[in-house]
Amino acid sequence: MAYKLIGQNYQTPDLIAKVTGRSKYAEDFRADGMLFTKLLLSPMPHARVRHIDASEALKLPGVHAILTADEMPAVAPPSRGAAAAEEEGPASKGGRGAPIKPELGLTNEPVFHGQPILAVAAVDELTAAEAIERIKLDLEPLPFCVDPLESLRPGGPNARTEGNVYYGTMAKTLKWSDEDWKEVEAGRLPMREAPDTWKVGDVDAGFKEAAVIIDETVVCQSTSHQCLEPRTSMAYWQNGKLFLHASAQSTAHVSQSIGNWSKADRKNVVLIGEYVGGGFGGKNPETQMHSAIPALLAKKTGRPVMMRITREDDHFIGRARSGLVMRVRMGFRKDGRMVALDMFVVQANGPFARAGDYGTCAVVASANYTPLNMRFRGTAVLTNTPPHGPQRGPGGAQSTVMFEPLISQAARKLGIDDVEIRKINAPTAGMSFGAPEKNGSRPFLTSAFAREALERGAEKFNWAERRKRNGQVSGSKVIGVGVSLANFTAGTIGFDGLIALTPEGKLNIYSGVGNIGTLSVHDTARVAAEFLDMPWEKCEVIWGDTSKHLPWSSRQGGSQTIHGTSRANYAAAMDAKQKLQEIAAKEFGGRPEDYTIGNQRVFRKGSPGSGMSYAQAAKRAIEMGGKYDGHEVAKDLNVMTKESAKALAGIGLMGVARDNYGRKGNTQAFVAIFAKEEVDTETGEYKILDYLCVADCGTVVNPRGLEGQLHGGAIQGIGYTRSQKWVYDQEFGVALAKRFHHNRPPTILDIPEKMDWDAVNLPDPQTPVGAKGMAEAAVGAGAAAVRCALAGALGDEYLRRTPVGIDMILASVEAKKRVDDGLASNI
Repeated sequence: MAYKLIGQNYQTPDLIAKVTGRSKYAEDFRADGMLFTKLLLSPMPHARVRHIDASEALKLPGVHAILTADEMPAVAPPSRGAAAAEEEGPASKGGRGAPIKPELGLTNEPVFHGQPILAVAAVDELTAAEAIERIKLDLEPLPFCVDPLESLRPGGPNARTEGNVYYGTMAKTLKWSDEDWKEVEAGRLPMREAPDTWKVGDVDAGFKEAAVIIDETVVCQSTSHQCLEPRTSMAYWQNGKLFLHASAQSTAHVSQSIGNWSKADRKNVVLIGEYVGGGFGGKNPETQMHSAIPALLAKKTGRPVMMRITREDDHFIGRARSGLVMRVRMGFRKDGRMVALDMFVVQANGPFARAGDYGTCAVVASANYTPLNMRFRGTAVLTNTPPHGPQRGPGGAQSTVMFEPLISQAARKLGIDDVEIRKINAPTAGMSFGAPEKNGSRPFLTSAFAREALERGAEKFNWAERRKRNGQVSGSKVIGVGVSLANFTAGTIGFDGLIALTPEGKLNIYSGVGNIGTLSVHDTARVAAEFLDMPWEKCEVIWGDTSKHLPWSSRQGGSQTIHGTSRANYAAAMDAKQKLQEIAAKEFGGRPEDYTIGNQRVFRKGSPGSGMSYAQAAKRAIEMGGKYDGHEVAKDLNVMTKESAKALAGIGLMGVARDNYGRKGNTQAFVAIFAKEEVDTETGEYKILDYLCVADCGTVVNPRGLEGQLHGGAIQGIGYTRSQKWVYDQEFGVALAKRFHHNRPPTILDIPEKMDWDAVNLPDPQTPVGAKGMAEAAVGAGAAAVRCALAGALGDEYLRRTPVGIDMILASVEAKKRVDDGLASNI
């Protein structure tokens, strides 16, 4: 189908505001009489507050209030729901559990260094900071652990008093045997039983069929989200309503849950966040408990309160990707087909709810390589580190960066091309993957064009010629080329769309998704305009402020938005079209199906000059009332959408509908990345000289936006491989790398000298527009491509953990063997 808007580049309506600095983020707002708050953070990794003496702080002029944990509602984080589960893959069997105790914005039992204990509100930040210094804390130290394997060691400490390992949703104590620990000391995990397990087929029989078996233990690190905008928030109360400026990933979802922590009814919360400086999963609804601190202080003082979060604060409360240690055994036939995959994973979980990364790691491997027989065993270990949660491709990025170099290693042992072995094992539409249900059924793919992405990339990158240069030496420089394939969940279903044609001939498109820099607010809005044949310049997209009456929309996690919200806006457009046809039939006679739309008119088929304009139809809809102008809506809409439609009723012809199109299968995206690198064996430095990314993302909605998401995701993955990491003092359990200088995200100096992209651009058949999300898969593919190219240059024996620093390369090359810190975490 030829589209006018979908698949075309365009200028987003917010672009000028962003480049001129007129866009306002939470930190930019001010109000008369506004106070500022600072947080007192725990100096210990695990302790119990015995006493707080704030008397000297309260004497300080300009201090207005102190807020403690005793004043915070004991409310558990909101349920993530079915849509959220898809962020981490279907039926991972290692999904998130309930917290041991609800994580609150403030605490009397800090379980990680940097957890907020209390907050002070004062006339300015200097006064608030001075007040913090005057507060005396009496803390009782408790046992702690910042390395998951150390907690599993015989006699090792527990991170929580309730236990150290998740069994379902309960924490229990698990210690490995002395024999198990000897395996760890030898640099490999034991292949033992674990709390979480599933299997498909007969793994042992599969290994008997294998010509080559790969057996490796690999490590990938925990990393902070490092959004450019920290989670600052400002709050005030007016006429019983809470007005909250916050950095929130999904306007719709966060607005419906933040009131629980702020002692405000859901209907009395106005959430404002028109611009958000990144989220990556760290600003989801279940992470917003700290936004309640200025809200509660504002109620306590009767004045607006701003809580500006520093970079160091954000390291502690801004969420993190779970680190994983994995031992994997893979068996391959001579033809390259993977016949057996046996994996054992230990997850650094953080101190609260069970993160799903270790389970998703297995699901992603299952979809990427479709092993004929597979077994997963996993253990989520509680640690006294900042809370872990979804981070762009949670579990998927770790899976890809750990598995892909081993796939290339297997290819070299078998004498098979790196691209070919991936094509041999890549999935096609309808193939099953992931963990089986009790009845034996497994999720299956709505579409999969991974092989097409690999083929297109290999041709465009000139892979056949370039691979011959692997290991080519020129002085101290060595060339390496590599390829990686990644996948991740790419969309969910069941959200609401809300649009209105006005008597002025405009199309209002309402969106509850946040403007987090992905362009998805506007990209998905163009779907409604496309199917109503409405010129883009006559459309107004309304987002970022719940007082403007927004619909229930995507959580914006797990690359859901382009898929879920394009479907919802398509549903709203189809509802509006049906109403246009019905109004025309009532006005001019005949049946609704006798009419069609185009050029901002509804007219009898074959007679475009007849009928009425959209503006005239909107006026007629207001006169008719009922369902036509939003006074009556479908019962299956979310309560938030119903309330918004009620508030907007009478402004024009309303299109409001739930995405009820259904879907057979599970939607996944695939990304293939090719990279060429140059490694200097004298300095350990390595440069990415060339890079190509090819995506299977269904229909391309916005080429320029897709390019930004592919490159942005890959660069984030490159940072994961090159430099980002946590460092903790193992003796005292305190963070040592809290700022960008030590926990370094990628910079312009790290990115490839040349970057190119392409897309297969074949629609997914199980969604009306055909679009799939893909920015999560790009992270893993980018991280893994760097690792694979390094192996191409240096060989398979030197590297088994990330990040790969110059010290690791130098030491390994000089020793002519692998030199690293074993399986220890956060070092």
